[in-house]
Amino acid sequence: MPDLEFLLVATASIIAIVNPISTAAVYSVLTEKATPEQQRQVMRTSMQISLVVLIFFALTGQFIFTILGLTLPAFKIAGGILLISFATGMLSAKRELYSPEELENISIVPLAFPLTCGAGTITTVILIAAEAEGLVQNVIVIAAILITIAASYIAMAYSNYLFRFIGENELRIIAKFLAIFVLAIAIQFIISGLSGAMPEILAGVGSCICP
Repeated sequence: MPDLEFLLVATASIIAIVNPISTAAVYSVLTEKATPEQQRQVMRTSMQISLVVLIFFALTGQFIFTILGLTLPAFKIAGGILLISFATGMLSAKRELYSPEELENISIVPLAFPLTCGAGTITTVILIAAEAEGLVQNVIVIAAILITIAASYIAMAYSNYLFRFIGENELRIIAKFLAIFVLAIAIQFIISGLSGAMPEILAGVGSCICP
């Protein structure tokens, strides 16, 4: 895949999973009573944690495969199934209520985990990094993560202005559209995984048939 196309696909995929608009909406509600300095601190901390976690998995995903004896096709299929569950959850999600205990450090939960670097995002980053060919595309994966984190930070920073123009219904429409996009990514992961695993499957079937 050409580098520019890879950058566009990687960035769009990660942004669709993270959904910066939804993250900004949650941030806006949870920090409504906080001071501007407290709001900035929450943004910085949540995005720093998310950036470190996603880059870590982008760089170590292949190593984790080797240690655990996993194959890329198997992980693609498993990741695709996980993302289908994630996407269907996005389609049926309702606004969550957080207890005071859960709000003690909202920069970690829920803004970093699971909204920005949850299981779906980590899975997507690992799979995209596994598709990277050469040093340039590995750097592109990091760039896609940085662009996504920047988009989330900007969405949170301007959430008060943003939600003056975007109503509740518009937010639901955006969330549903992104959920469908994530579902398409999930199905593509499964198709790609089955395609990659087919030679091994056929070899196994052949060895069982032939004495």
